[in-house]
Amino acid sequence: MYYKFSGFAQRLVGATAAAAYTPQGLKPLVPTESPALIFGTSKPPSDLPAAESFLGKNKVPDLQKVFQRSDGLPVHLKRGVPDKMLYRTTMALTIGGTIYCLVALYIASQPKNK
Repeated sequence: MYYKFSGFAQRLVGATAAAAYTPQGLKPLVPTESPALIFGTSKPPSDLPAAESFLGKNKVPDLQKVFQRSDGLPVHLKRGVPDKMLYRTTMALTIGGTIYCLVALYIASQPKNK
């Protein structure tokens, strides 16, 4: 069963599939049928170079070897020094921000002496 919102009754009422997908009588502006291909062809154009020159080397198998190695390190530290530096910087900023917020809250909670 399909439902649509009735603008008159202000509630859901039963409807046909076509009416449920075009609420309030709105009809789609684009045709539902796809247009026929004018210049469709089944062979690739000959003036383009091979797809390999665009893609470069596939790095996925190499990265899978790195990340699936069982060396006891968490995934976010497996790629060495850059990952460790990013992790430590993030931790330092997090801890520094927490301390800053706590100090700011402490200062804001002190009574003003005028």
